[in-house]
Amino acid sequence: MSVPTPSPSSHLERYVGRRVLITGGGSGIGQACVLRILAEGGHVVAADISAEGLQDTVAKAGDVEGRLATVVLNIADEASVEAGIGEALAVLGGLDTLVNAAGILRSSHLAQTTLADFEQVLRVNLVGTFLVTRGAIEALHQGNGPSVVNFSSTSAHFAHPYMAAYAASKGGVLSMTHAWASEFAKAGIRFNSVQPGSISSGMTDGTGSARQSIGPGLPDDADYSLFGKVAPMLPLAGGAIFAQPDSVAGVVAMLGSNDAYFITGTEVRVDGGSHM
Repeated sequence: MSVPTPSPSSHLERYVGRRVLITGGGSGIGQACVLRILAEGGHVVAADISAEGLQDTVAKAGDVEGRLATVVLNIADEASVEAGIGEALAVLGGLDTLVNAAGILRSSHLAQTTLADFEQVLRVNLVGTFLVTRGAIEALHQGNGPSVVNFSSTSAHFAHPYMAAYAASKGGVLSMTHAWASEFAKAGIRFNSVQPGSISSGMTDGTGSARQSIGPGLPDDADYSLFGKVAPMLPLAGGAIFAQPDSVAGVVAMLGSNDAYFITGTEVRVDGGSHM
């Protein structure tokens, strides 16, 4: 028996009247979050570095009665973040939920990892999350049940070989999330993170070979026996290796909504039981 996929009719309406900014909204899990929150009635600005990806998101969203806007934004660039958040807030008229889904994955042997490659991963995943959250925090102070959902990873707690830079960046996101949850608890702003694992996304291809599924750019001589611990325990339809992005989007939608009003400073693993 495989894990069932919920139908759109099962969606709630937790986001009616809520204003949401989602980075990484042009592909993968970020795009799935946009579509899920729109399905729940939210007003969404999808931000992404790829204009083409955002066009794809708009096409997939269909007619949402003007509740979706897009902003081209590079989360690793401070000026781009400031301009993009300003544009998003002008469209939304405020902010209730921020989803920091944008990120990159790079894989290599330690000895072949350049400083530029290592810094790029940290710049996008860690510094980018900081820049966007800093830019949005004033608006969140005025929000309705304000919530921030950051993207950590199972790699923050468990060994993922050849991905040290990615693991370091996601461990940093995890720690920042806890620090911010404490700092802003009295202000009523909730901070949580999700930790996806074994998920098909814009950074992976969960439909093909083990090499494609585990991630792009693995060394040619990668030892695939080292990845035995990342295999999900829950069965997936068609014998798939990775779950679809909507498996994470549903969790993000819960954490970003008022249903999670008493949840802050924690993380939720979405990995099919890979790391029990």
